[in-house]
Amino acid sequence: MTDITPSAAPSALIGWREWLGLPKLNIARVKAKIDTGARSSALHAFDIQPFRVDGKARVRFKVHPLQRQQHTIEAEADLLEERMVRDSGGHTQQRPVIMTTVQLGDFCWPIELTLTNRDAMGFRMLLGRQAVRQRFLVDPGRSYLLSSAAPATSHPV
Repeated sequence: MTDITPSAAPSALIGWREWLGLPKLNIARVKAKIDTGARSSALHAFDIQPFRVDGKARVRFKVHPLQRQQHTIEAEADLLEERMVRDSGGHTQQRPVIMTTVQLGDFCWPIELTLTNRDAMGFRMLLGRQAVRQRFLVDPGRSYLLSSAAPATSHPV
């Protein structure tokens, strides 16, 4: 794995959609749209429950990482904040924000991720411009440049 930090010269070319991993959340593969029009990144999550442990804010949630499959992953993370986010339809919504690690091909780096129900959307995850800025160049005409198109398993761990 290569930790990738922002630089003046992006190091790799990626497609408009890629398979990503979220290892700290035990999500091996989730199909993401690389969306340079979206400032922040978002993950499909449901049953989102903020809670506290020893005074520290955390959030517990469930994820269906693969579309049209009911396999559920339960995850927990530190809750950074609740943030107002404007969706593609212009509506604002308060969303929990977590920090986690994303893996794309051989690259791995920390990102902020908002949690929201994306059931009606075409992708379980959006990787926004803050996550790719100064790390990658996006080719909007190509897909899966750093990841294979098919999931490795039907039930990621």
